[in-house]
Amino acid sequence: MAQASVVQDKMRKKVHRRPQRPQRHKAGIHRTWNKNKALWLLFLPCLLYYLIFRYAPMFGLVITFKDYNLFKGIWASDWVGLKYYRMFIENPDFWPLMKNTFLLGLYKLFFGFPAPILLAILLNEVRKAAFKRVVQTVSYLPHFISNVIVASMVIMFLSPTGGLINNLLGAIGIGPINFMNEPGLFRGIYVLSEIWQHIGWETIIYLAALTAIDPQLYEAADMDGASRMRKIWHVTLPGISPAIVITLILNIGKVLEIGFEKVFLMQNPAIYDTADIISTYVYRVGMVQGNFSYGASIDLFMGVISLIFIYTANYISRRVSETSLW
Repeated sequence: MAQASVVQDKMRKKVHRRPQRPQRHKAGIHRTWNKNKALWLLFLPCLLYYLIFRYAPMFGLVITFKDYNLFKGIWASDWVGLKYYRMFIENPDFWPLMKNTFLLGLYKLFFGFPAPILLAILLNEVRKAAFKRVVQTVSYLPHFISNVIVASMVIMFLSPTGGLINNLLGAIGIGPINFMNEPGLFRGIYVLSEIWQHIGWETIIYLAALTAIDPQLYEAADMDGASRMRKIWHVTLPGISPAIVITLILNIGKVLEIGFEKVFLMQNPAIYDTADIISTYVYRVGMVQGNFSYGASIDLFMGVISLIFIYTANYISRRVSETSLW
């Protein structure tokens, strides 16, 4: 009997202790807040930015399922379901637009993605610090030039009358060539301008990853008699492979997210066959023609495809390597 009473007393104590768990949990949250208050305050502007400018505007996506009227407002507009999605898919321009957008993004990924990796490795092999700093500064300065200026520079340099490139070609007896009126040359011109504009800025990621490689690995490679190329292949590339994989996954998700400004500024009716992409089409039907529901539907449709791309790339990366976004 005495043992039974002792067991009952213990059970009562456990029962009485259970309600105290939420209080203990609250105390833990309060203690965590007090301990990391400065970090939370530093994070607050970033949180507010995403809440106000990224998540709050998602409310407007409801117009993709409505026949949105600017004067009626969002809620008073009539529901139309998937009308605008079907309209876009059944549009004769659907496949040409998808082809142009996908090919432009694929070329940018295929040629633009390895460029900053190569530049970072070359800079890592430079022994003169002064020369290395000059190259870094010169290479990432174009990133801060606006797309309007970059597009104007491209058009001026490639002009058939007085353009720098045509002047050089004329010196060797070639030309003049009207580059900006040749549909087959647009993708190459766009990708080259993107590489020139952003290669230096994107190199910063890989240069930071290179600093995390243990110098003893290079010393061990030297002792084994490895050449410079062997060290790059067996030490440098494996050392920055996590950064390469993460950046590749993000870039795959952006294959269809071609920037509107530069393409719009560089295109003209003569090259619409290759230069007309989803974003420029959305501008025409959404902003110029005022069909906001149709334009928003196309954007949401492309966003879903980009999400599928990035999820697939992350899944494959997680299966074949130890690096992934989640």
